[in-house]
Amino acid sequence: MTEFLKIGDGRIAYDVTGQGPLVVLSHGLGDDRRGWRFLVPVLVEAGFRVATPDMRGHGESTTGWASYSRTDVAGDLLELIRHLGGPAAIVGHSFSGGGATIAAATEPGLVRAIAEIGSFTRAQKIDLGALVRNGRYRKGVSLLLSTALFRSPGLLKRYLDHAYPGVRPGDYDTFTASLLADLRRPGRAAVITKMGMSAPTDAGARLGDVRCPALIINGTLDPDWPDAAAEAAGVVAALPEGLGRVVMIDGAGHYPHAQFPAEVAAALLPFLNEHARG
Repeated sequence: MTEFLKIGDGRIAYDVTGQGPLVVLSHGLGDDRRGWRFLVPVLVEAGFRVATPDMRGHGESTTGWASYSRTDVAGDLLELIRHLGGPAAIVGHSFSGGGATIAAATEPGLVRAIAEIGSFTRAQKIDLGALVRNGRYRKGVSLLLSTALFRSPGLLKRYLDHAYPGVRPGDYDTFTASLLADLRRPGRAAVITKMGMSAPTDAGARLGDVRCPALIINGTLDPDWPDAAAEAAGVVAALPEGLGRVVMIDGAGHYPHAQFPAEVAAALLPFLNEHARG
């Protein structure tokens, strides 16, 4: 059942399922909370209470917010954790991975652990050499930037097709069609542009302030970086020593939790069992 949390003049939509220690799953840019549909039942079965919010401007959450930065998303996540009686572990995908970093650095008493999947957490610099050599990266960057600039559902669909290499969920066509329909609602495409143009410098600046364990999960075929393993290692290197570790999901693109949910759960559950139960 959808619930709503009022924050300022806006509302964040969310679901809560299960009983046990709280885990908050926060989706990425252009997605919504249904992106976690394969992972939620696994975490609930493992004994966690799982909250899945729609980011501001996405899904059933409202538009019209003054800004859409990772710092804003972090604030929304912390408000939700307070409302649900945290502390919690946060699992953030893509844009929300940066939000998870900021939330953990800002309120260490509310965040027990963070896991970041395909996360944009550090400042990005386009690798011109890789653009020439690496066709997967060249196409991914081109489609991401074009989607943000032109606010085009068609370009987003092309990006999604590219970001799901090989294996796709059985409901991929219907799910992506619903995402594109949502993007056509008034004000939604503008949110994609604002978030897409929001540099993750705010998140990168807080990596050194994180005090909880961090699990960084990337797909080996993620087209958003020329070397997804190197990007994940860079995030860990910016954290305080000993807090972070990397898991790579072989054959996955930017959405490993939807492409290979069993493999992601196999990496995530031991981490949550160790660090999210208090």
